[in-house]
Amino acid sequence: MMQRIIMIIVIVAVVLGGGYYSYRQLAPPPEEEAQGPVYATQEVVRGDIEVSVEATGSLNPADHGAIRIPGGRGPMTANAVSNYIIDEVLVEEGDEVKKGQVLLRLSAPDLVTNIETLQEQLEADKEYLADMMGVPVSELHNINPAQGITLRAPISGRVQGLSVKEGEELIQGEIVARVVDDSRFRMTAKLTPGEFQRVSEGDLAVLRFDEFGSLIKARVTDVNPSPIPVPSSELEDALYAGGNYEEDQYQLTYWITLEAENPGLVRPGMRAQVGLVKQEDAGDASEDIDVTWVNWLRYYSKVERYVDEETILSRADAIATKVFVHEMETVEKGDPIVSLAGEDAREKIETKLDEIREQEMELQKLRSQLEQLEVTASMDGIVAYIDAEPGQSIEPGRYVGSVYTTSNMRMWVEVDDVDVLLVRQGAPVKVTVDALPGKTFEGEVTHVSTMGRDQNGIARFQVNIKVKGGPELRPGMQAKAHIEAGSAEDVLLVPLEAIFEEDGQPKVEILQPNGVPKVVSVELGLMNDRVAEVKSGLKEGQLVITGSTEDLLPSQHIQSQDTILPGNENKGGEAGNGKPNAGKAEGE
Repeated sequence: MMQRIIMIIVIVAVVLGGGYYSYRQLAPPPEEEAQGPVYATQEVVRGDIEVSVEATGSLNPADHGAIRIPGGRGPMTANAVSNYIIDEVLVEEGDEVKKGQVLLRLSAPDLVTNIETLQEQLEADKEYLADMMGVPVSELHNINPAQGITLRAPISGRVQGLSVKEGEELIQGEIVARVVDDSRFRMTAKLTPGEFQRVSEGDLAVLRFDEFGSLIKARVTDVNPSPIPVPSSELEDALYAGGNYEEDQYQLTYWITLEAENPGLVRPGMRAQVGLVKQEDAGDASEDIDVTWVNWLRYYSKVERYVDEETILSRADAIATKVFVHEMETVEKGDPIVSLAGEDAREKIETKLDEIREQEMELQKLRSQLEQLEVTASMDGIVAYIDAEPGQSIEPGRYVGSVYTTSNMRMWVEVDDVDVLLVRQGAPVKVTVDALPGKTFEGEVTHVSTMGRDQNGIARFQVNIKVKGGPELRPGMQAKAHIEAGSAEDVLLVPLEAIFEEDGQPKVEILQPNGVPKVVSVELGLMNDRVAEVKSGLKEGQLVITGSTEDLLPSQHIQSQDTILPGNENKGGEAGNGKPNAGKAEGE
């Protein structure tokens, strides 16, 4: 019985207590009913505000370079490399490389041979044309084919055998004249086997001509060690005049070459007796020689020619338009002798010049290929991919990989038609990457599209962003761009909760010192998701109303919270971030 009574008492107490609590929650306190509505307020403060537009997209390299086998541009020539062989691959995908670093080494077995062959052909053609024009090889590119061919003196000397006259027609290869330097002459002496044993190259010799009695000094310039049989009828005996030889008899002789200064009287065909003198017997070669020390050779010798003499030939079928010299006239090397003109001469010069130019261009290409047997990186960066294997035969010009750099990246994002009005070209951008928390990269807007694309009824505008990246970035990484749309410092700020609009005019309610609210119009500036800049209509320190008990349900109460508007460092908030924490109603 007692237990039932106790249980009934407990139940009654719970019911009465719950009812009283419900009454207190639903009925406002007596003092509130007496004092009117209670307001939540924030002070108008000074601070800084930043406005930004956020967008997401992927990162891609702004700069990249191809890894390419040299050659392959322009038409192929007969000497061009048809294929390279990959000798070494020095990098792998993902390797960091520097500009100029060797990535591949190649070989071209036939390239060196082709260069040598073409070089020899080019030099031969240049020498031929220079000889034909009578100019140095270095001046070939300055000649004028329309001016024809000018035959020039190949050496300094006298002109001999000049028979051509102006207006005469010449054929290619016809002798025009000879130019001889008669200051030195040459002759061949024939020696018996016994005489040959006493001669050496460089020995001093003397010559005695029948035309004048003085001796002329000479030098042995060449000694032929091979014996040569000569018919006796061709030998003139200087020591045994009138010697009898059978007609078919041959004499074994050794030939030596002599050269001597011409005193001015010696001519080709003149006969002389040759004597050999050992240097130790002759003493000073500049002095007169004592004939008692001369060993005279058995056979006479004849002057064959002057040491320096050259024949001038016609270089083409042409007409002699001008003869510049006369017979026996002294000329210097390079002096004009005869000029030739005619269609055949002009065409021949032009054809040969064209051949030389083509060969030079081809040789330059081949040498360039020879210098490019190492494939190098065109830029600093990271190897994106490499498609090459050692021993692989590969054609010129083929792309086998690429290098990219993460120091400069690009980001393409899209913003809606409201945010695009806040984005301007050149605006700074802060870029964060999902894969690199805590890292921020600097960027800049490089382009804002002026035409949007409809996406599910919303106009989207493309924005291009240049990003100053780093080595930890990779193409394709997802990133978020915070595009600066404006900022202001030391301006009046109010929370967005305090702003409302009437008749198209932004307004706020301020709580006057007497506790009476008042509606005032304001001019707003920059605005982000928490606060707005007030340009006019308010003063620093005024209280703006962010809520009141009139707006609450019977079960709600105004909960007082400290503000975190910029500038309220001593009110429990976080100063300077432009993000207030408005008063909230209990029960929300």
